[in-house]
Amino acid sequence: MTDYSFDSTANTLKTANGTIHYNEAGNGPALLLLHGSGPGVTGWENFSATLANFAENFRCIVPDFPGYGRSDTVDGNPVQVCVEAAIALLDGLEIEQAHIIGNSLGGMVGAAVAAYHPTRVNRLVSIGGLGLNLFSSFPPEGLVRLSQFAEEPNRENIVSWLQSMVFDRSLITEELIERRLRQATEAKTLETTRQLYSRAALDGMQAMFSGPDASQRIAHLSSIQAPTLLTWGREDRVTPLDMALVPMKLIPNCELHVFPNCGHWAMIERKTEFESAVQAFLTR
Repeated sequence: MTDYSFDSTANTLKTANGTIHYNEAGNGPALLLLHGSGPGVTGWENFSATLANFAENFRCIVPDFPGYGRSDTVDGNPVQVCVEAAIALLDGLEIEQAHIIGNSLGGMVGAAVAAYHPTRVNRLVSIGGLGLNLFSSFPPEGLVRLSQFAEEPNRENIVSWLQSMVFDRSLITEELIERRLRQATEAKTLETTRQLYSRAALDGMQAMFSGPDASQRIAHLSSIQAPTLLTWGREDRVTPLDMALVPMKLIPNCELHVFPNCGHWAMIERKTEFESAVQAFLTR
């Protein structure tokens, strides 16, 4: 029986911009699984539950972005730093082309890699994260609660944030709360969270996505040539469903799959349905 534990799959890669930690399992075409942002998040937190499923058909690479988990912190624009880390990881592992699954921030990074490094991406899957709020207000509830935790990193605020991530609150167990709080208040991780989601950062984000230059933030989506599947929770309170309309229009070869009774973590909350839809798309 294959061992898919954290320790058995853990690896590191030294790059020009520090060390990247990643988990690797499976054989076949390369599949890069990119995690989202938020308190205590890592690649393992987002994708450990689904790793065994995808490892049946793919060589799965699950990195921690710079400033998260066991990867080194790198100064600079957070999304660009993550894009550069993804390319450095592919280069270091001698992977010419990979499929990408990205959750939230990971979807933004995956879309940027596909747009600016088109030969490196075979197929792209995003779990929320892309686009612009067309009808829903900004910032959405999930980002407000995330900012509250960044300003006051305590148990009450991380519970509020975790509950905003899902439709089914029974998924937010005491074990999950304690683990994420412990990881989220580690100095490096907390600094990364504050860089992205402090009150000042959220105000800047609101101006960026609601101002006259908002269209420039998503213009690169039209350059994505890889077949793309957008997956979305119908009840997503972090990146509301209306955000999907812009990438659906801009990305030339794009599909959308919406999961009912599902929040921002489709790969966790609708695990079986997510795996079925994405496996079919990647192996089509």
